[in-house]
Formats: sequence, C-alpha cells, structure tokens
Amino acid sequence: MGDKPAGRTKTVGEVVVTGQTSAPQISIDRKSYSVAADLQAQSGGAVADVLRNVPSVQVDPQGNVSLRGDSNVTILIDGKPSSLFEGDNKAQALQSLPADSIERVEVITNPSAEFRADGTAGIINLISKKARGVGATGSLRLTVGDGDRFVVGASGGYNSPRLSMAGGVTVRQDTQKSPGEEDRVTPDPAGGSDATQNRQQTHLIGNSVNARGSIDYDLTPRLRIGAEAHANYVFFRVDDPEVFAAQFPNPALDNSFQRQLSVHQKRASGEASVNLKQKLGSDGDFTLSLSHERTVDPRVRSGRDFDLVPAGPGQFDQQRIDNHQHRTELKGDLVQPFADMSKLKLGFDVEYDDNAYRNRGFAGPTEAAMTPNAALTNLFDFRQTISAAYATYEKPFGPFTVLGGLRVEDVRIHLDQVTLGQKDENDYLRAYPSLHLAWKLSDDQTLTGSYSHRVQRPDPVTFNAFRFENDPLNFTAGNPGLKPQQTQSFEVGYENRVTPITVLATAYYRENRDGFAGVLVDLGGGVELNELGNLARGRSAGLELNASGKINSQLSFNLNGDLAWTQLDSLGPLFAPTRATASFGGQGSLTWTATSKDLFQLNGFMIPKVLGPQGFGDPMFGIDLGYRRRLSERLSLVATAQDIFHSFHQLRVIDTPVLVDRLKVAFDTSSLRVGLTYSFGGGKAKDPGFEFEHGGGPGR
Repeated sequence: MGDKPAGRTKTVGEVVVTGQTSAPQISIDRKSYSVAADLQAQSGGAVADVLRNVPSVQVDPQGNVSLRGDSNVTILIDGKPSSLFEGDNKAQALQSLPADSIERVEVITNPSAEFRADGTAGIINLISKKARGVGATGSLRLTVGDGDRFVVGASGGYNSPRLSMAGGVTVRQDTQKSPGEEDRVTPDPAGGSDATQNRQQTHLIGNSVNARGSIDYDLTPRLRIGAEAHANYVFFRVDDPEVFAAQFPNPALDNSFQRQLSVHQKRASGEASVNLKQKLGSDGDFTLSLSHERTVDPRVRSGRDFDLVPAGPGQFDQQRIDNHQHRTELKGDLVQPFADMSKLKLGFDVEYDDNAYRNRGFAGPTEAAMTPNAALTNLFDFRQTISAAYATYEKPFGPFTVLGGLRVEDVRIHLDQVTLGQKDENDYLRAYPSLHLAWKLSDDQTLTGSYSHRVQRPDPVTFNAFRFENDPLNFTAGNPGLKPQQTQSFEVGYENRVTPITVLATAYYRENRDGFAGVLVDLGGGVELNELGNLARGRSAGLELNASGKINSQLSFNLNGDLAWTQLDSLGPLFAPTRATASFGGQGSLTWTATSKDLFQLNGFMIPKVLGPQGFGDPMFGIDLGYRRRLSERLSLVATAQDIFHSFHQLRVIDTPVLVDRLKVAFDTSSLRVGLTYSFGGGKAKDPGFEFEHGGGPGR
C-alpha cells in the first residue's frame, strides 16, 4: 500500500501523450480516448471540434451532439452533471468551452448503474486536465484565425508532496454565417395548396471567457480534501434578416414581408464544490462531494417587420428572456475491492434544481411605441429533486467477468406556470438495472456483452405549457405531463489487440418508447406550432467498427464506421407512416510524424442521416487539416484548416399529408487558425498511470 490516497497522480513532469489515434483504453463498461494530440485542441478549437474526431460521437455545425445518431446524450464533466449541458445551452457550451482544457473523453454507450440513468444514447464524460509537473508548471496560448476569430489562454499548476493546485483562463471569439432557405406547402381545404418561402442570412458572433481552478491537500496519508471552481461567461450576438412570401389559391390573399431579427444573449455560469477522499483498508476508498452551480441567462430578441405586401404599417416586437438556474448536489461513493479480485461499489446522489424562466414581450408600430404584449409574457418556475442510490458488484470467474448493478431514482417535480395560474406535479420512482459481461478469449481477444435500462428526461423548459413565439411564423409549447423516454439497450462487442493494430466491433440494439415528438401543427397563413408529447416509439440497431494503430513508425490512424438501421412508428393518420432507413456515419484520422519536429494530421467525419417524427435530416460531412511544428523544447506552432471543402450543409425535410417542409442551411464553418503555445516548468516525475473517473480501471 502506498502512503497516499489512490489516485494521487498529479506530480508529473515529463508526459508522453499518445493522442487520439492510439488505441482506446477500455474497461468493462466504457471506452476512453485521449485527445491531447488532436491538433484541433492545440490550435484553440472548442470541445465540439474535438468531439467530432472521437469514435461513436457526432457534432453538427450548431454544436448539437449525438451518439451513434441519437441526440439523447448526457454530457458530464469529471463525472458530474452541469446545467451548461441542458437545452440549447448544451450546443453553445460545446462551441465555447476550450478543448485544450480536456485531457480525454470517456464514451459510455451502455452505462452501468453507477451512473445516473439520464441519456438513452449514453454518456460522454469530459475528463479535464490536471497539473502534471513537479513544482510550478504552465503554458501560454495565442491563436488567431480568419473571420475575426481568436483564442488567448493561460494555464498553470503547482505540485508538492501534499499540495496540488491547477487553474486556467481562456478568452475566445468565434463567428459563423449560415444562409438558409425554407419552403412550406400545406393543403388548402378549399382546394389547391398554401405555399410559403422564407430566405434568411444568419450571422453569429460568440465571445466567451472560461476560468477554472482546483486545489487538493493531503491532511494525512489517508485523507485528502479539495475544492474546485469553474466559471463560464458567453456573449452571443445573432443577426438574422429574413424575407418571407406566401402564395394562396386565392391570389388576393398573397402576402410578403421582410423581417430583421437580432438576438443578444449573455450567459454567466459558475460552480463551486468541496470534496474529500478517505482511504479505507488497503485498497478501498470513500469519496464525498458537495457542489452548487448557478446560471444566469438573459436574452433579448428584437424583431422588425417591414416592406409589407399588401401595404401596411410595420411592426416591432421584442422578447426579454431572463432565465435563472440553481443546482445543488451531494454525492457519495464507496469503492471496496476484495482479495478474490471482486469489487463492490455503493453510492448515493441527491440533486436539487430550482429554476425560473421569465419572458417579457413587447410590440408596437415603432420601437419607441412598443407596449407590453400579454401573448409574449410569461413566468415559469421549475423545481426538481432527484434522490438516487446504487450498487454494483464486479467479479471475475476465470476468464469471465461479470458486472451487475441496480440503481433506484426517486424524482419529484413541481411545476408552476405562474402566468396561466397552472400548477402541476410530475413524480415517479423507478429502478434501473444494468449488466456487463466480459470473456477473455486470449491475451489479445475479448468478447463483451451488456444491457441497461436508460431514460431521457425532458429539459425543464419543455414542461412549460405557455405558447412561446419564436418569430411570427413559429410558435412552441411544452407539456407539463411529459414523462421520460424509456430505452432498453443491448450490446455485444469483440476486441482484438494484435500489435500494432487494435480492432473493435460492436453490435447494438435499442428499443425506445415514450419518446418526445415535436409535432408541427399548421395554424394557417404559414404559421406553425411545435408541440411536444410522449408520442414517439421506435427501435434502432447497428454495427460499429473501429480500427486504430500504426501503419509504420511515422504513420498512425484511427477509422470508425457505424452502419445503422432506424425505424420510427407512425404518430397517427395525419403524419408520416411507420418507416425505416439505413444510414452510415463515422470518422477517420491519419497522423504523419514527418520529422521529430513536424507533424501533419487529416481528420474526416460523416454525420449520418437522421429520421424524425415527421421527416428526416440528410447526412453531413467535413474534412479538417492540421500541422504542428516544434520551434523549441517549449514553443510550438499549430495551424489548422476546418471544413476545407465547404461541405457542411444541412437539409431537413418534413413530408406528411398535412405539411411538406424543406429547410436547407449552408454553414460557413470553413476557417484557418494559426496558434503558438509556450510551456514552462516541469521536471522528471512519476508515471501517472491511467485512471478512469469514478474508480474502476482498464479491463486489461
């Protein structure tokens, strides 16, 4: 037994990173990929840029993430949930958080009962970097790019025998243009069809500041205490001019107008936590953490309608949105290994959320004459308590290993739609079992199998029954009766590690019920209402193949492909019939170490076709290039080019008996970035080994 608590690995100076092209580290319930050598991270990219290169993960141009084509993903930071990754904040956070703060990504497609049941597609666990040098260490980074893009960052750390500190700050600015066009056709009961056209040119500028800090101190050789703090500030400005035209069977009803929309959003989020870790016996340990997170998210949406045909007065409207989110979590975990190589894990988790969503609307013939508009004004309060307990037990039987678990979660939700005077309760108690099996055929080959029962909880705002106006043509309304989507997930895998190539094959099947369906309802005149309900049922299956390793001493590669089948059941006679589709997605990378100082990298990815309740989204693909030059032992230059063929386009089609809608958006994600990184401090240090979050470890 060592003198320090398990996991004390922060006294590291000289670190060798293998990069995302090396074989993943694998345990019985997860895969972990290093992203330290991804040049998109080293050149100032965001977390979204790096996740596109991680097997099984897809990220679209707007930052929406999915696993094997399923967007119901839970994202954790160091094993803990964050309100940063709820609702539309998830996409914004992934596009603003700096990738160089992440050391590796754990992909958990069939989580054990150790993890919360959220996320029917699985879990992406972002493991942040720790201080790695002896004494004081750090780095300075500066990246500039076309389109007024830039990143400035600094990080540092200090390690002594009993004290470890780490921190960093990053400032970034990103821009994006996305011209789009949408055509809608709806049958007219009087005969013929109503047709509308909408053309828009969206321009986005995002500025963000991210800061983090942590401190750990060993009170005794068996007891460690620590504290962490994270802060994230994002300012988004969106300008979205639109041109709208409508044609009806009766030409006298034809109309058109132009609309100028701007959105200003300032989101500030901060989290503080304290924790302790106590060694128990020779190998066991108990960890306890208490955290509190607060997010303030004010937004102003200003619109102006003008050039009306038939001629008429223009219209100004404004929505002032003010969201406040508070989250407090108390979590404890006990890990106890035994002499027979078995391991018991017990834990509890209590989370309390207290959120308020306020929207104030104004409208008028001029900006100065705008007055409060009751149809655009509402207050919605959301309070939720999730109390959970779990147990898992892992035991080898010769070449077989079994990991079984059970998680019980009690959810209490109180909803208050203050404006409508409507209060609702939405409570449930459920158990979520999991089972993982591994059979070691030889030193190089392993078979695995797993089962889990997962849920996808609705985002808090989706419970809000108030009809929310996104713009004059689009309204949304939530449903206070929404229940979580239920998913039964099965996987069978094969791993073959024969140096220098590792091959992984995984077959999977998922059965979904009570899924959320955003159903578009035509309100006439080109106006649509998007309502949510537990209407969707479906199933999916697929075969995922991954190969990684070295071609020779200079070339390494990683190839991942997913051939999938998806079927969605019909929502009723007014909607698309039951239908199924086959799709293919994946990613690949090739790294060439040309010299001891020069490294080139090629990354490509394809996001598969996606079925929706009323239509589908076409596949998307892109290719990135990167180059790194070591100018000295401490100074490096990195240049990257994203989406070099301008191929990141999105096509969404809705085709039902009551509505045909075609939306096409071309995202201007092509960019060129050049950055410098200077590192200081360090020294010879111990090998940190490899740790999985929440304990555990590689399966071999």
